[in-house]
Amino acid sequence: MLVKILGGIDLIAAFSFLTFIFGFEPFLPLIIFSAGLLFLKSLFIFAGDILSFLDLFSSILLAISIFFLPPMFLLWATAFLLLGKGIVSFI
Repeated sequence: MLVKILGGIDLIAAFSFLTFIFGFEPFLPLIIFSAGLLFLKSLFIFAGDILSFLDLFSSILLAISIFFLPPMFLLWATAFLLLGKGIVSFI
């Protein structure tokens, strides 16, 4: 059950990245909430989970995306990686 909750966090963050990619006005509390949850989730890196580095990178990129628009290839790559992690956790 915990894996599905953590996968849901990945899917919400991927949706947030996709709003930036397609030029929609992002819901700011959702962006801040998902960046914070991804940062908390990235603390699993201390337990040896290598993919938590992706969560740390994604939370930093999501926080930066509030103020600046990062290059599109970073947004696309991060969105697809988070989508992949989220979908795999539901299988």
